Amino acid sequence: MRDTEQGLRHVEHVMGTVFSFDIRDRPTTAIHRALGDAVRHLHTVDAVFSTYRHDSAVSRLGRDEIRLADCPSEVHEVLSLCARANRDTEGWFSAVADGTLDPSGIVKGWATENASRLLHEAGARHTCVNGGGDIQVRGQAAPGTPWRIGVAHPLHPAALATVVIANGDLAVATSGTAERGAHILDPHDGSPAAGLASVTVVGSRLTMTDAYATAAFARGEESRDWLESLAGYEALAVLPDGRTWRTSGFDRLAS
Repeated sequence: MRDTEQGLRHVEHVMGTVFSFDIRDRPTTAIHRALGDAVRHLHTVDAVFSTYRHDSAVSRLGRDEIRLADCPSEVHEVLSLCARANRDTEGWFSAVADGTLDPSGIVKGWATENASRLLHEAGARHTCVNGGGDIQVRGQAAPGTPWRIGVAHPLHPAALATVVIANGDLAVATSGTAERGAHILDPHDGSPAAGLASVTVVGSRLTMTDAYATAAFARGEESRDWLESLAGYEALAVLPDGRTWRTSGFDRLAS
């Protein structure tokens, strides 16, 4: 945790990735306390939802060792959000894509949004919380200066596919194979999704933005019309051959 002239910054290794906090408000005792609460929240989420932990609630639930009624309230909330995402995406988001319970496609975005909310409730109005590349921002980077969020190009590691300009609350989520390989499955047949190299979805809140990005990547090129129909969301896709497409309002958000 590091105070700077611009505010407060912190990096936390948790949930198998890196979370970064960039708070541009004057640090107060309440904000310091909220940052600590946000970090503890992330570790709790990891303990409850990690599919790599044999003793996590999700792992035990998936093995039928416990019932949903025995799980922490967070599990009920996340599985309810997964059911909503499944309906919204016409079945292309699934917490059981390969027959095993795995709500990871929504957990990181949900945890990141919750961390951002904790800071906001403590009085931090200008923040960027980055959960392994999925980002929730609020306010501005500086008075009169928007946040600029670079989106990595999936085929050219040193290049950016685009830069999203955020004035006010905005969420940016990218799904693809660049970082973790072919980890997103077609929920209908269990095969690795391969129709896109990456897809970036922009919305106001990260939980569903992240879920929609996962679903769009699983759906491939056919996701374009569906993404266009989503009110309050825009998207950019990079195809395996380097071509791109974007929804009609995406250019208003990008430089």
